[in-house]
Amino acid sequence: MRLHDAPLRRKWDSPFVRLQNRLSGTVTSLIRDTYSLQEAEVQTDQGLRLAIAYPALTGRLVVGDEVLLNTCAVEMKLGTGGVDFVCDIRPCRAESSAPGHIIKLRYTPLQHPVLCAEAPESPYHEALRDFRSLEETPVVCAELHSQIGAVAAAVKWETQGRARVVYVMTDGAALPISFSRIVDELKREGLVDATVTCGQAHGGDFEAINLYSGLAVARTAGQADVIVVSQGPGSAGTGTPLGFSGIDQGIALNAASALDGTAIAVVRMSFADSRERHRGLSYHTRTVLERVVLCPVLIPIPRVPEEDEHFQQAAAEYADMPMQHEFVAMDADTALEALQSVGVRYETMGRSMDEDRTFFLAAASAGLLAGQWFNGCLDEISDSPDTVGD
Repeated sequence: MRLHDAPLRRKWDSPFVRLQNRLSGTVTSLIRDTYSLQEAEVQTDQGLRLAIAYPALTGRLVVGDEVLLNTCAVEMKLGTGGVDFVCDIRPCRAESSAPGHIIKLRYTPLQHPVLCAEAPESPYHEALRDFRSLEETPVVCAELHSQIGAVAAAVKWETQGRARVVYVMTDGAALPISFSRIVDELKREGLVDATVTCGQAHGGDFEAINLYSGLAVARTAGQADVIVVSQGPGSAGTGTPLGFSGIDQGIALNAASALDGTAIAVVRMSFADSRERHRGLSYHTRTVLERVVLCPVLIPIPRVPEEDEHFQQAAAEYADMPMQHEFVAMDADTALEALQSVGVRYETMGRSMDEDRTFFLAAASAGLLAGQWFNGCLDEISDSPDTVGD
């Protein structure tokens, strides 16, 4: 008997489904229930499991629903926060209304239409059709999603809340922006004013087809004074020079420069990371600046006490960087004050700000620089890490 002639199995928990990291169960409670994300407890024959559902993709969950879970990442012990994902619900309640004609997650079972800001049916179509330039708008490009909170907080602190901050999420990591807890927190605290999801990423306040148009959407539809760009949560890495999803940072810096923005790179810098390749100045940052970026960019770094041997090590590493980039030393005390001025939890790879202070000071330095650019008080830029740029 040919495969396509075989009778369809009616049970989700068939041996074939199990081999594909799928598991069926019943929703017993809803732990978190927002417009764009639901977190549920699901009873399965393997015990009680936590699962996330995206109503835009599957419809809304209610207690008692039979669900099919994707358990792949949990079973492989990957960094998904220890949760499964709902990929089907019985009974089906998926919404049929189509807000636009552009499809995201194309050619997958979860493909769905969105209203892209560039599309003819969008109210922003005409403005984006006429878009030509970012007109030197600061574009702060980060490697890791955990850096964006420090960047946004520092921008708001430096500008006394006057700068409108728009976050552009690429599709290098998580695709639904609602998976990010930090984005919800930043918006609730007024540190991020709007979001744009570009490429196959989805769920932002504005949708965009690609990163370049996403920057235009942030400036035109989002009315950004400062744009922050990074991948979503869940970065991927392989220990090879080019095999990491954070390489999106270099692509974003190129895009910002090409569109006449002011490209600012967030350095990844840590003395708490146990991995040698990420201690001091991360080799990811070096790869982006040496091999990916094709234009001069501004690189703010936190100035810490000169007697600190770690700073001396980092300064020596900066000296080896391509000289077309412009390095600006920022006041680390000011950066720390900016971070502590708001009640946002800063974490990276499970480490708090107290445990990895330098990492967050580096991100905050980029936000301070963007804020100073917005304020018009950045008089000169130096290529020496010993010169203050504030």
